[in-house]
Amino acid sequence: MYDIAIIGGGPGGYASALYAHNFGLSVALIEKDRVGGTCLLRGCIPAKAWIESAHVFSTVAGAAEFGVETSEPSFVWPTALARKQKVVELLVKGLTGTLKARGVEIIDGHGRITGKGTVSVEASDGSTSQLEARAIIVATGSEPSSIPGYEIDGERIVFSDHALDWTEQPTSVAVVGGGVIGCEFASFLAEIGTDVHIFEMEDQLVPGMEPEAAKILARAFRRRKINMHLGVAVGAPQVGEESVVVPYGDDSVEVDVVLMAVGRRPVTLDCGLDTVGLSTDRGFLSVDTESMLTNAEGVYAVGDVVAGTPQLAHVAFAEAIAAVTHIATGAVAGVDYNAIPMVVYTHPEIGSVGRTEAAATSDGFTVEVAEHGMRGIGRAIIQNDVGGTVKIVSQVDGPILGATVVGPGAGELIHELMYAVGWEALPSEAAAFIHAHPTIAEAIGDTLLAAAGKPLH
Repeated sequence: MYDIAIIGGGPGGYASALYAHNFGLSVALIEKDRVGGTCLLRGCIPAKAWIESAHVFSTVAGAAEFGVETSEPSFVWPTALARKQKVVELLVKGLTGTLKARGVEIIDGHGRITGKGTVSVEASDGSTSQLEARAIIVATGSEPSSIPGYEIDGERIVFSDHALDWTEQPTSVAVVGGGVIGCEFASFLAEIGTDVHIFEMEDQLVPGMEPEAAKILARAFRRRKINMHLGVAVGAPQVGEESVVVPYGDDSVEVDVVLMAVGRRPVTLDCGLDTVGLSTDRGFLSVDTESMLTNAEGVYAVGDVVAGTPQLAHVAFAEAIAAVTHIATGAVAGVDYNAIPMVVYTHPEIGSVGRTEAAATSDGFTVEVAEHGMRGIGRAIIQNDVGGTVKIVSQVDGPILGATVVGPGAGELIHELMYAVGWEALPSEAAAFIHAHPTIAEAIGDTLLAAAGKPLH
């Protein structure tokens, strides 16, 4: 008998398996694909590898402005594809080795709960085995979803899974969905010369993000000639042998391929959840977020399958720690969902944490806002990247509730403000610390001083 049986080898599953080592627990990690899940195999890592290649291309293309003369660069898609895959394989190999080094038994197959403390595993050859465990963690992740009329064929209408492995660069793409995934693909494809149309039913990109950040991103998209169609719905496509016509309103656009990026749904079908009385809401599982325990004794859930929590790899990591801690000790190590950073890897990059101004107001807080642009920041001027901003939302006479950073390194810088939000720091407390000059982070320091009522610049 194992201490823990984990169904799913993505971020929630492999983090659970790795963390269990701290308590000397025996672990069976059941995965029908390779370990790593969507994030490592078909999501975060390969997507950011493509984005980095596009960033290098645009940096070289703009080198003359910095006094560096080069020939005109060309983007070699097959080479970038090979590099992307090399990055993925390196990380998969490293993760697999770490799991084995920590005594995790990786079992190849499809896991199904068959009763209290029992899991069946169906191998790829159809054979079935049974195992027992004191606790079960459901970490089966999520998959892309589509909308009626858009049948995914992997060629003309695709998910991000397919797009990450395109063998050649498309000339034109319609991205349906202007959330994080849609904007990241639109940004990197346009950066290397693909004609991009992006459709979003809401009236701003990345709905729910601070409007100021969305406006900055929209301006950058317009400069790169990305065609934005906001506040509109797409009609049923007309799929041909060489192209797809996407109707919207009274107009339409013809493109090589349609990339569906309208969200993700949990993968919980055919996992045997009903055998222990687990019910789902649109596929999601409800848990006690202090322990990640479901309503079924000894069954936990972490990651994208959890109802009401962000579908982010780092959230799955934190939930895995909470679940394993409870299994091992009975103590709780709940996740602070108010202090989770989110990064949009577009150009410009966007990082956010905590509540937006609108969310804080909706939650009943009386708020005040401080903002500082990058145009006066020496390092941003040196890097020729001044289109960003820092916005901090605080409770009047109270702590920092949330923040957004737009600009170079935003995904790294937001973690400074993550601590401020998580520790409920007052603006005056956070503003007392000194930022090095010249750095992009000075924009945070200046914004904190303004939030404390004593602006410098």
